[in-house]
Amino acid sequence: MRKFAVIGLGRFGYGVAKTLTEKGCEVLAIDSDEEKVKDVSNFVTHAVQLDATDEDALHHVGIQYVDVAVVSIGENIEASILIVMTLKEMGVKEVVAKAVTPIHGKVLRNIGVSKVVFPERDMAIKIANSLAVPNILEQIELSSEYSIIETTVPENIAGRTLIESGIRDRFGVNVIAVKKRVPTITESGEPDFVEEWNVSPMPEDRLEEGDVLVLLGPNEGLNKLKKG
Repeated sequence: MRKFAVIGLGRFGYGVAKTLTEKGCEVLAIDSDEEKVKDVSNFVTHAVQLDATDEDALHHVGIQYVDVAVVSIGENIEASILIVMTLKEMGVKEVVAKAVTPIHGKVLRNIGVSKVVFPERDMAIKIANSLAVPNILEQIELSSEYSIIETTVPENIAGRTLIESGIRDRFGVNVIAVKKRVPTITESGEPDFVEEWNVSPMPEDRLEEGDVLVLLGPNEGLNKLKKG
């Protein structure tokens, strides 16, 4: 079981700690605010109130033994940088840190952070994408050039097979999964739907209205597909 430390229990830190716990990970949650520590104490493995800029206090709770430390004190940039430097000096294997500005992120990368996250910026981009192109349900940027998106089947290819749709030939992207809503009957006899995933669909599989496609490819091709 991997061991995680989450330092800073605001909305982002709380969400990270809760999700990691739900996935069966061991989580050490840390904050200087007693109320925030109490809020997570009923589900994380350990919850501790301390000043994370205090190296002795971090040693005392054994943070040097975690596999990954998540530093989510983004608003206090000085404290964020100091904590990251301390964790690196203590030998923490992997450090993930929240940043609030590009310069903050650049400094974090320069001092050895494995991954820098910008929660507010990323959420803003996600919302803007969903408003600009309503049929895009989810988008994950793999790099500046490639992404994975979830999108509903466009009307102009509904009813066609995957090979007939020409998605790969026309846009240079790959369909890596299809989610279908399949009619079913509940135990009480009521009509309902269940979601079924078709991973690595075959060329002859038919795409129906309401299906959700998971597409992987270059952003240029994905953008062309979004526009139809």
